[in-house]
Parts: sequence; C-alpha cells; structure tokens
Amino acid sequence: MSKIVYYVASSIDGYISGLNEDISGFVQAGSGVEQYLNDLSSFETVIMGRRTYEFGYQYGLQPGQPAYLHMEHYIFSKSLTFDNPHPKVQTKALRIEEIDEIRQHSRTDIYLCGGGIFAGWLLEHQQIDVIKLKLNPFIAGQGIKLFENTQKNYQLHLLQNELFDKGLQILTYEVNY
Repeated sequence: MSKIVYYVASSIDGYISGLNEDISGFVQAGSGVEQYLNDLSSFETVIMGRRTYEFGYQYGLQPGQPAYLHMEHYIFSKSLTFDNPHPKVQTKALRIEEIDEIRQHSRTDIYLCGGGIFAGWLLEHQQIDVIKLKLNPFIAGQGIKLFENTQKNYQLHLLQNELFDKGLQILTYEVNY
C-alpha cells in the first residue's frame, strides 16, 4: 500500500502560512526549493484539502484544473464542486474509506499537499506515514498550523536532515503510531 507523505513548508514555530495566508517569509528560490520541485516528480498522486486547492487560485490555478499536471488530484471537501473538472481532478468526502481506496490504487507514494486541518485529521486517524518538513528560517507568529485540531502526542523518527542555502532544511521523519 502506498505511503502518505506530508511534504510541507513550515516556519520555525510550526506554521504553513502566516496570517491571511501570507507566505512571504518562506524561502521562494534556491537549492532547497529546487530539491522539493525535483522530489515532486516522483509522485503520481496528490491529496489536499479544499482551502489548499483554492489557495492556488491566487497563483493562476483555474477551478477544476490540476495544480500538478503529472498527478492525479483528490481534493477533500464537503462543499467544493466543479462544472467541468479535468479528468485528473476529483473531489472526495472526508472518510477513511476514501483514503484507503486512494492508497490501494496509487502506483507511487501519495503527496499530501496540505493543509493544516486536513493534515491534522489524517494524523489523528494515523494516516500520515512520512513528514518531509521544509523548515524555513523565520517565525510566523500566527497563521495556519502544520496540524490543526490534533489532540495526541506523536513520536517521529528522523530519517534524513538536509541543509540548503538560505538556511532552509528538509527534515524527513517517519511517524511512529
């Protein structure tokens, strides 16, 4: 069964965006960003929450179109619908059965693009296998947390730590449930 990999940028204090979806503090270019973009080519499936998908609209993403052309998209939402979605874009109900079906049919590991509410739900249901954290050298102070609404402690096992220019690190952890 495919693993779910939460590959996400975070501030030092654990936010995936600042207030009002501000991402200006995050490293936008350099060898770490190039590594991330290269790593995305290994995924054929992406899952995300509605707010993460809609965040792409401000960068030119059109509703119902894929954010990553080479990936099958599963957007988890109670309310999001599209008139004529691209064949690679589907909306799904937030149910473990839907996650299990995607895991069983994906030929590669699954890229969890975000966001914090969806990631928190997946973590609470023990569905995230690997966390690849693009740790950015700044403090956001507030915004969207890496994991919203989590109630438990989780132990992680560090698999890899890579340091890039501009102080960006990519930390790879296995989640131990």
